Amino acid sequence: MNELSGYDFEDLKPGMVASFAKTITEADIVMFAGATGDNNAVHIDEEFARGTQFGGRIAHGMLSASVISAAIAGRLPGPGTIYLGQNLRFKAPVKPGDTVRATVTVRELIPGKCRVVLDTVCTVAGKVVIDGEAVVMPTSLGKRSSAELSVVTR
Repeated sequence: MNELSGYDFEDLKPGMVASFAKTITEADIVMFAGATGDNNAVHIDEEFARGTQFGGRIAHGMLSASVISAAIAGRLPGPGTIYLGQNLRFKAPVKPGDTVRATVTVRELIPGKCRVVLDTVCTVAGKVVIDGEAVVMPTSLGKRSSAELSVVTR
């Protein structure tokens, strides 16, 4: 681990796994709608949402998927990682009060570009609600300035 408690590219190996979990609250949904402007009635209007196939309000898909970002930024590879791309497949809805667990697994390392391909899965109570893959650029000892390297080697 580096000084940010994350992994540099050189520390990563295929098969490494990390998870992060968050309970999606009413406040999260309302704030996400406000921040993004996505005021779809299925997310914010319980009366409307009761008449849908979901039987009630559901969280925004991208709010639920954002737990993946927390797993990447906070756990694996960790702080300093830059998101380059994400493919998502939404499998089931997330409802207010559900705890979403994002698990990221290192699938592939691309040394020449300092890129990492991660398998990403979100579950609620063990059921897959989102799966996909992410491409990220973690920190790298080879990409740091000599001033940063002196901090790492102390």
